[in-house]
Amino acid sequence: MTQLAQSSDIVTLGDLLERLGGIPADRVRFYPLPGTATEEDVVAIEARENHLCELVDGVLVEKPMGYRESFVAMLLATSLNNFVLRRKLGAVTGADGMIRLFPGLVRIPDVAFVSRQRLPGGRVPSEPIPHLVPDLAVEVLSLTNTEAEMARKRREYFEAGVRLVWLIDPQARSAAVFTGPEQSTTLGEDGVLDGGEVLPGFAIPLRDLLTGLD
Repeated sequence: MTQLAQSSDIVTLGDLLERLGGIPADRVRFYPLPGTATEEDVVAIEARENHLCELVDGVLVEKPMGYRESFVAMLLATSLNNFVLRRKLGAVTGADGMIRLFPGLVRIPDVAFVSRQRLPGGRVPSEPIPHLVPDLAVEVLSLTNTEAEMARKRREYFEAGVRLVWLIDPQARSAAVFTGPEQSTTLGEDGVLDGGEVLPGFAIPLRDLLTGLD
């Protein structure tokens, strides 16, 4: 992925925020300076401050995660784990599972499933930021997530080889199921999230994930 230091289209802070998806400025770390951050900085900040940051174009972008979003993500991760572990299909991670999609690009899906075939040697990696491509990536939308930010994430996920992306919106009580960057189906509260070809047989009513919020 292109580093800011190599880019000529970043002149102002506004340009930087637009490139990152129009996110609020208070989610962008100023130190290390934008364009110079590394994976080591991601790991160090998590260890020192217990803050999760994604690494995008050499910029540390804080990942927003409120209590309600965490609640929904954990319910889904629990259901996925119960399905996956029993069948020895692979690994399910939560909102602190950092992954390197490309050199210089670290993303942290709220929930992710990686099939056994994609795990190196069929085992869970030991490094803090492994190079892994999930089969399924799930993002539970927070208030500061923007449409442009999520569109960029989707493109990156599918470019890396992700097969299925779920965007769950607790505020709208809906979910979007993506099989490509722009190929999606929107589910209402009565809809069912289906594992499709990625996790045949897995299904969970969206209502089961949202009812607890009431």
